[in-house]
Amino acid sequence: MSEDPDARAAGRHRATTEGERLVTFRDLFANREYRALYLSLVTNWVGDYLARAAITVLVYQQSQSVLLSAAAFAVSFLPWIIGGTLLAALAERYPYRRVLIVADIYRMALIALLLIPHVPTPVMLLIVFLASLGTPPTQAARSALQPLVVGRDKLAMAVATNTTSVQAAQVFGYVAGAALATALSPQVALVIDVITFAVSAGLVAAYVRRRPAAHARAHRSHLLRESAEGFRLVFGVPTLRAIAIMVFVLTMFAIVPEGLAAAWAAESSGDPATQGLNQGLIMAAGPLGYVVGGVLINRLAGPSRRDLLVRPLAVFSAFALVPAIAAPPAPVVAVLVGLSGFAQGGVMPTLNGKFVLILPHGYRARAYGVMQTGLQFSQFGAVMVTGLLADHFWLPLVVGLWSVGGVIVLGVLARRWPRPAVFAAAAEAAAAAPTTPPAQPPARPSVATTSITPEAP
Repeated sequence: MSEDPDARAAGRHRATTEGERLVTFRDLFANREYRALYLSLVTNWVGDYLARAAITVLVYQQSQSVLLSAAAFAVSFLPWIIGGTLLAALAERYPYRRVLIVADIYRMALIALLLIPHVPTPVMLLIVFLASLGTPPTQAARSALQPLVVGRDKLAMAVATNTTSVQAAQVFGYVAGAALATALSPQVALVIDVITFAVSAGLVAAYVRRRPAAHARAHRSHLLRESAEGFRLVFGVPTLRAIAIMVFVLTMFAIVPEGLAAAWAAESSGDPATQGLNQGLIMAAGPLGYVVGGVLINRLAGPSRRDLLVRPLAVFSAFALVPAIAAPPAPVVAVLVGLSGFAQGGVMPTLNGKFVLILPHGYRARAYGVMQTGLQFSQFGAVMVTGLLADHFWLPLVVGLWSVGGVIVLGVLARRWPRPAVFAAAAEAAAAAPTTPPAQPPARPSVATTSITPEAP
């Protein structure tokens, strides 16, 4: 067995504690395995967002139906909602490296089918859905592999780098995909997507070393039971439960302007060109703010400072959107959304890093599946509820009052947020746990559960 990354970090930095050392991008990218995983991630996501934008255009061109075009976009989220936890649990049955390579090749082959001329729209939607089934195991395997590659001391910086890069990929992919699809042909964007899957698989195959599966065959049970164990772990350990609830609630209130951007832009102007510009501003502002917040806060603030910023930034993510109740112009709305995104970018990588550190090895992919399923449900529900309300009431009023509710709920969660020492104890317990998961997890997984208490108001 290789030397524990914690022991190596302690030997290199005896003058300071591991948690207080400010990790730099140079430290992170000096790791060849991480460079390969990072490039694989970025190429994967750029290709995905290119394809999403192009497929919606392609479906609309063939069907002239806005509903079918929207369905082509939304169908890629279905795998997480209807079976994401099962697919994520499946990722732990096999080596993470193999999961990443096979899933890339699987998706590459299916997306290539969309290049066949005159594919009927229902068949296109089916292909997109089948290709999207490869996303949950890919994301779960990558999330679980990351701490094994970078070590615990660099994990927070790696999570911050990945999440901000995904946001940047989202902005670039959507803009470039739509531009290619409308100016040239949707097939051009799809060809690029196929190439990105090949590049991603090649990077992982060439530079990520082989590791055994996290969940050995002798320790497997029924896939449904293993998936249920992920839910029991996330919501049975108080620190994990606190993080999960904070993430679900934060995104539930922050996603609304992006989800209602088209209607908001249409109500703010009668000029189609201006509507398109306003919609683009509102939709792009959140990811851009997320990137800026993630880079600045996670680069300039040390671990202790980031811990202290979790509560105020979480509350501010909803508070920044409250002025929408006054119906400001679209550029001002974009600024408000950008500020909310900045707060999310500052807090989410910290929460993600803590979450992964507390998870015992062998449960990371399943827990990731639980989190992604919860995120999809919370965001989908928030957009649907506020959209329904906006059909009957003034849209800015709906968004403003929804954000006021977010400030209240997040304020309550912030007051009950566990102390940094509680998270540190839980992470230490997870680090000291056996690397091989037991055949049957305990009724309450033993990850520092006895010392976890909410912070007193």
